Amino acid sequence: MLQLHYYPSTAAMVPRIVLEELGVPYEAVLVDREVAAHKTPAYLAMNPNGLIPVLTDGELVLYETAAITLHLCDTHAAAGLAPLPGTAGRAHFYKWLMWLTNTLQAALIVYFYPERWVDDGDTAAARNLQGHAARKIGGMLDQLDAELARHAQPWFGGAAYSALDAYVFTLCRWTRHFATRPARERPHLGPYLQRVLARPAVQRVLALEGLAPPFV
Repeated sequence: MLQLHYYPSTAAMVPRIVLEELGVPYEAVLVDREVAAHKTPAYLAMNPNGLIPVLTDGELVLYETAAITLHLCDTHAAAGLAPLPGTAGRAHFYKWLMWLTNTLQAALIVYFYPERWVDDGDTAAARNLQGHAARKIGGMLDQLDAELARHAQPWFGGAAYSALDAYVFTLCRWTRHFATRPARERPHLGPYLQRVLARPAVQRVLALEGLAPPFV
């Protein structure tokens, strides 16, 4: 059986939503960050970066959220959570998936953990870095909003729901407590996020992870 090693409200939410959309059996294995379970020898043997999530599929051990998402799409292709390989739609799916993980998610990590990029104890530098990250994230959220406005379709990739929607929703959700213009306040992102939130698979994940409002 598939096993997803997760912690609530982390990037693991992306493949968990995908798994719930697929309706396939899987086991959710809690990796308790509160006791640094992601830094134990057993977990580091699966992911030497000490990051969440990890997916195990038989003897396959896979980390990196985007890679896990692609693997699930490809091994359950009939579900249609990614466009067909070799098509223009698939190329754009790759583009946005990589942008989400390498650009938006990376900037969000800087915002939430600025101390990782400055000298120990330099709180002023950390605050300054966080401010720069917030401004960059704002521009990226504007880009997501503009893409939804451009194609005027219900889902991020267009007419069909895809794994991209799980990723966009999860990262936009991380901005819910931003003091200035969280994702939900943008004219196209706001209604879009409510559409994703209304999906039964998303509602199940929020309940399974014990998360409370605001959800986005």
